[in-house]
Amino acid sequence: MSAPGSHAVSTRPYLLNAPALGLFLALFVAPLLMTFLLSFNTFDMNRGGILDEYSWVNYLEVLGDSYFHEIFLRTLLISLAVTLLCVLLGTPEAYILHRMASPWKSICMLVILGPLLISVVVRTLGWAILIGSNGVINHALIGMGLVDQPIKLMFTNTGMVIALVHVLIPFMVLSVWASLQKLDPRVESAGLSLGATPFVVLRRIVLPQIMPGVLSGSLIVFALTASAFATPSILGGRRLKVVATAAYDEYLGTLNWPLGAAIAMLLLIANVVIIVSYNKYIERRYAQVFK
Repeated sequence: MSAPGSHAVSTRPYLLNAPALGLFLALFVAPLLMTFLLSFNTFDMNRGGILDEYSWVNYLEVLGDSYFHEIFLRTLLISLAVTLLCVLLGTPEAYILHRMASPWKSICMLVILGPLLISVVVRTLGWAILIGSNGVINHALIGMGLVDQPIKLMFTNTGMVIALVHVLIPFMVLSVWASLQKLDPRVESAGLSLGATPFVVLRRIVLPQIMPGVLSGSLIVFALTASAFATPSILGGRRLKVVATAAYDEYLGTLNWPLGAAIAMLLLIANVVIIVSYNKYIERRYAQVFK
């Protein structure tokens, strides 16, 4: 026989989590489910737009059209490039920041996190001013005689990658920084005192311990890049579309909401599949190399 009050105690965690769970269901799950159902509706402008007819036609159109293949491939390549650059730049940046002494550590951390306090639209417009044909960078390069004509960075994949790295690298730094906080500096000192070189200590001691931070940071950066909208729409223009801008155009340009919903759902599915596969692969490699 259960003790008095045991039922109340067992349900208390669920009751405490009920408001947050309800908010999650209302603001995330419900819209996602509605978008999923909308993606199966058919669309015919001559018959009034969205029809109460359900089929796989929207998914078949996206999967069978080379136009959308190019958009998804561009999104994948940009996401991989941004993730790789954030790992290569953010990981050593976080390690150097970790080894800094006060007050420089706090100052540099503020500089790194400062851009997060500014809207991504404002930051992207700033990059448009910098990398435009008549922008600051091209004026400086021409003034120094390094180039004869402006370098085209605006409305290019390179320009989008540069701006997205600037926008997202703080997430990588923060993830690696969190892992570095658990690193005992005495372990590094012990490795050096036993004759290991700084590179060996970095590879055999530091890197295995910060790999969870690198993994989580790269997953965050990849997911945010794949679903980015503001930066690609401003710096990519109408010609260099990514999946998010393509879905936006279907919603507000052609008013084909079911097709836009199908594009959004395929992006979500691709994101989940890539992230889960990457996570499992890295975990296996991590276990084999650093065991």
